Amino acid sequence: MTPTPEPVTERFAPGDVVVRREILLGEVWFGCPTICVEDSPGLLALYLPTGAEFGFPESGEFPCGRHPWQLAGHTAWTGHGKLMLQRPGEAHSVDVFWSGPERTLAGWYFNLQDPFRRTPIGVDTLDHELDLWWAADADRYVFKDVEMFAQRLVEGRYPGQGEAIRAEGDRIAALLDAGERWWDESWSTWRPDPAWPVPHLPANWAAIPPHR
Repeated sequence: MTPTPEPVTERFAPGDVVVRREILLGEVWFGCPTICVEDSPGLLALYLPTGAEFGFPESGEFPCGRHPWQLAGHTAWTGHGKLMLQRPGEAHSVDVFWSGPERTLAGWYFNLQDPFRRTPIGVDTLDHELDLWWAADADRYVFKDVEMFAQRLVEGRYPGQGEAIRAEGDRIAALLDAGERWWDESWSTWRPDPAWPVPHLPANWAAIPPHR
């Protein structure tokens, strides 16, 4: 399964701050600053480090309510940072998690989301709630947040997308069952550059219109 390269003339360089925003029903809903690790025709790899701030628009009408992290009082990413591996046109990312002081691989997280869309400051997407998790010490993956995903559909968060989101989850599960590994597993030993500072959101992060 080979992704289709993007027709992009300018890419992010390693170390650049890339603002990852979530767009809900056409409105900016959430944002966080990430660091570019790789931006090539077939892969966008972004790192979300410990302490990266979470941003929530101060105004706006949200039919489905405020972002869950805002409601829970979360203001920044905690624990080890995570690496997000995204291929153009695909409705998921493969996220790498580590644990402990030695940064031992904790597992692979298949985060269902809108295919990323580029903006002048980063990328726009929307988390789809439904995910798969394969712990490093487990024999098989598990689906996560199945009941919560069903509730989100009732709330109207993903109008007309329910079946497509479920199908993407089933597609990933089928690939894993078949032994397919469409990401480079050597990312499990990747380490962030210790010289990278904790990134911050630019002042205008929520004012830039979503990619249409």
